[in-house]
Parts: sequence; structure tokens; C-alpha cells
Amino acid sequence: MIQVKQLNVDYFGHKALTDVDLEIPMGFSEGIIGPNGAGKSTLMKAMLGIIPSQGQVHYMGKDIRENLRKIAYVPQKNELDLTFPITVEDTVLTGTYPKLQLFKRPGKNEREIVDLCLEQVSIQDLRKKQISNLSGGQLQRVFIARALAQQADVFFLDEPFVGIDLKSETIIVDILRKLRSEGKTILVVHHDLHEVESYFDRLLILNKKVVAEGTVKEVFTNKNIQEAYGGSLGNIQIKGLGD
Repeated sequence: MIQVKQLNVDYFGHKALTDVDLEIPMGFSEGIIGPNGAGKSTLMKAMLGIIPSQGQVHYMGKDIRENLRKIAYVPQKNELDLTFPITVEDTVLTGTYPKLQLFKRPGKNEREIVDLCLEQVSIQDLRKKQISNLSGGQLQRVFIARALAQQADVFFLDEPFVGIDLKSETIIVDILRKLRSEGKTILVVHHDLHEVESYFDRLLILNKKVVAEGTVKEVFTNKNIQEAYGGSLGNIQIKGLGD
């Protein structure tokens, strides 16, 4: 279980997150939704210790920072340095580094892991390309492959479907479903409300604080959506949602 207790994040006196309490069970896919500026990406980064925060985050009973090798993180594409000269296969290879012993270089086993991960996301033919020369969808698949190479138990993905083609989205969705069937835990910052029911088991609705969290059936209601989005949605009803 991932436990978040009284998590607060401040940016120059501005409250980005307030008193976030969560208990996220293992083995499910969970979407994180909310309006722009709700703190979705901030929450993910704070949970991983990437940005300063107040509060506690535990994974399997320990401070999450002690278990980061078991967690794979895919940031938003606009946070990546695409000017760095590195090929697709070498980028994916870096996903194997956390499990290497000190001073050990990647060997045959790590190269085989890279081959498998490239195949899973259907980019074997791009392995020698520089990542700076890829489309948005291809680039996202590279970093999904890198996360797979880490052989993690928990996957944090920040807006993985933004700015990608339909083929890439289908491949990534299939991979996430496969990971879910293997008992992995998946947290995804997401923005398209119409895909929530088909993509996730559980849902966190956020607007600088927790509006609702639970199974999609329990919390994906018009009442909760309107509370979170306010003027962004107004009285718009999402087809198929209950009150």
C-alpha cells in the first residue's frame, strides 16, 4: 500500500496541495484527474520526493524514498531534455541502471531486457535513432520502454497520452492493462474524462485537495466532477455518470 499523510506543497507562499491523505492499494490502476492547476503533477512529484513537501509518504510501510528502485516514473514530455545526444536503445538501457551493482556496467542480460522492452512498444526499428528525432508518440513509447526495463512494481505516469498518435496510445494502453494483470500498481495523471471508466480501476479526483478517491464506480460522479472542476464544467453532465 502507498500511504500519503497530510501532504502539503507550497510554491512561494502559494498553496499547491493541502492536507492530502491517501491510501492507495496495490495491484490496481488509478487515474488522477482534476482541472488545470489542481496539483496533479505536483502530487506525483511530491510523492516521489522530486519536489519539497511537508507530510509523509510510505510505500509498503517504509518511507517511499527507501523504495524508489521499485518505482518507475515517466514524466511529461515537456520536462525531458531532448537536446541530450542519446539513442533510443541507450535511453531504454538506463532503465536497468537502478538494479545494477555499484560500478557494474550493463551486460548481456541488460541488453536482452532492452530488446524485449523495445519489442513490447514496437520501436525495434528505431533503436539507433536519436531521441531528438522522434515524434511525440514514438518518444513516449521510448520512455514507457525505459520504465518497463526498470522491472518496477509501481509505475507513475504523468500525462502519458498527451500529444501522441492513436497507434502509440493503443500500444501504451495495452501495456498498462498487461501490467495491471500482472499485479503491478499504476498511477496515471490524466485529463480526458471520457476515457476514465475504460482505463482505470480507481480514481483520485483532485483540486489542490482530495475531492474524492476510490473505485471509479464509487467516485466518478457528476457531483464530484462539478465540485472539482467548478466553472470549468459548470452544469455539464458527463454522459453515463451518476449523481
